Amino acid sequence: MKRNDDYNERSAHLKNLTDEELKERFWALTEQLIDPLLKLGYENTSPAIERSVLLRMGFSSLEAKDIVSGCLEHDLLGHGAGNVVYRYAKSLALPVQEAGRRLLANADWAAAKNLFKGVEE
Repeated sequence: MKRNDDYNERSAHLKNLTDEELKERFWALTEQLIDPLLKLGYENTSPAIERSVLLRMGFSSLEAKDIVSGCLEHDLLGHGAGNVVYRYAKSLALPVQEAGRRLLANADWAAAKNLFKGVEE
């Protein structure tokens, strides 16, 4: 079986490039591939990602689940659940875990939501 190899035809436009030019072309093409992925990562989140962030902030999995649910109910998830808790904690001068538990206990989501007035997601 003979393989129809057209590599020489497809690579003809690269033959006259120096190693530095090839390197620049490689990175330019790589950026074209990666930029949309980075944009998706910066602009989108999911409940699973936000629970993971809260777990790393010291919340239990049950607390994280409930905080994320509260953020979803109040359209705050786009700001990041960890960011919501952090800003809420700063506004009350409380430790982060205490602020998160206060959000859950008192359901003081209106105060948390007010922290993001005028801030685009």
